[in-house]
Amino acid sequence: MDFLYYLFNLILQFIKINRPQLFASVIKLRPEKAEYYKKLHANPFSSVNKMIRECGITKYKIWNRDDLLFSVMEYCGDDFEYDMAKMAQDPETNRWWKETDPCQKRIDGALKSEWWADMDLVYDLNK
Repeated sequence: MDFLYYLFNLILQFIKINRPQLFASVIKLRPEKAEYYKKLHANPFSSVNKMIRECGITKYKIWNRDDLLFSVMEYCGDDFEYDMAKMAQDPETNRWWKETDPCQKRIDGALKSEWWADMDLVYDLNK
């Protein structure tokens, strides 16, 4: 029995068990670029999707209504700042952003440091 306890604890040291963190954000979609933006996301760069997953993002969805884009992201990594910096250094991700960024513009009231503006959770059915 002691061996099984030891083995179980050894395995736990190598398994990442992180509680998912949810992030929601919003940005404006330039109407003249809306179709191009949707076309890009209908067939995203596979290297970008791979990088998103490598950076601990397990779910990521974007919705559109009129001139607004709304996203929800689930992060299960160990170090959010490190993973986002890693993504920002990736050449393929930067190539993707050069395509998508001109389609967007900050919402009124966004911080200077924000492109996509963070949103605060106001209700959760499961809390």
